[in-house]
Amino acid sequence: MTRTNQAWVLKQRPTAAVEPGDLELADLPVAALEPEQVLIRNVYLSLDPTNRIWMSDRDQYLPPVAVGDVMRGSTIGVVETSTTDRFNPGDVVIPADSGWQRFTVSDATSTSRVRKLDGVPLTAHLSVLGMTGLTAYFGVTDICRPIAGETFVVSAAAGAVGSVAGQIAKIAGARVVGIAGGPEKCRWITEELGFDAAIDYKSQDVGAELDRLCPDGVDMNFENVGGTIMDQVFSRLGTNGRMALCGMISSYNTEGPLAGPRDFGRILMHRLTVRGFVVIDYLPQAKEALQELSEWVRQGRITWKDHVVEGLEEAPAAMERLFRGDHDGKLVVRISDEN
Repeated sequence: MTRTNQAWVLKQRPTAAVEPGDLELADLPVAALEPEQVLIRNVYLSLDPTNRIWMSDRDQYLPPVAVGDVMRGSTIGVVETSTTDRFNPGDVVIPADSGWQRFTVSDATSTSRVRKLDGVPLTAHLSVLGMTGLTAYFGVTDICRPIAGETFVVSAAAGAVGSVAGQIAKIAGARVVGIAGGPEKCRWITEELGFDAAIDYKSQDVGAELDRLCPDGVDMNFENVGGTIMDQVFSRLGTNGRMALCGMISSYNTEGPLAGPRDFGRILMHRLTVRGFVVIDYLPQAKEALQELSEWVRQGRITWKDHVVEGLEEAPAAMERLFRGDHDGKLVVRISDEN
């Protein structure tokens, strides 16, 4: 009997926020395993702003999801069946190519075994110890390159990437200012994560607060939002300032090119380094980075939050929480039980 795989399929490309008709929950057959493959029962699905990019046909760093295909996404799961000596049933793994679905058939060579840490939840391997943590790590260490005493400003500071990026900058000795939405998020990043200051973009004038908190300008910007918030920080970057352009979530639900800073000439006049990056470019260095992130987690130097939504059927609605800011930390969907 053919096994059924419940999956979200892209039915049409959204032109704004994702609508109910853009995705369809379908029952698909699970493909038979070929040699050197594993069948994975997905346990958690990572929801990320890049999911929205993949739904569009705008210029992007990977081919867009084709209409009619399973929605692309990162998962962690348990091996149910294996035709390779590399993995056994019960192994916890992350496939390189997965999606919004209950089961994934993955080649052994593109599947990674998860080495769980004592006291660390499985979801952490999709957040602080996964692509999210690696994104923060390389954006800070390779692009921003903090020097002790410099000022580091991060937008979406209470989000999955921004919260970790700010803590890595603090470890390096930077003075960290986070921009977040709402008093509770601002309280979390200052009182629990150790940021030096927070700006509530929902109730405060971001430019005025940056002037008050950063009177000598900004040395580094870890940018996740784009739009007017990016402009406010960019216009305060000082000489030899660095911007790690990680995301522009404020524009993902729009069509057309993503708008850049208005004062582009500042790059020349202040000799700025502005660099966009995607974490997959750093995969050859991921092992060493994860070792350092794991050590910081063990030492309690990095704190994070995972926001778990129950049920694969809730994935599209849960993704919209990313764009409303209606979540805490890393947003994941529980598809099945861990055991």
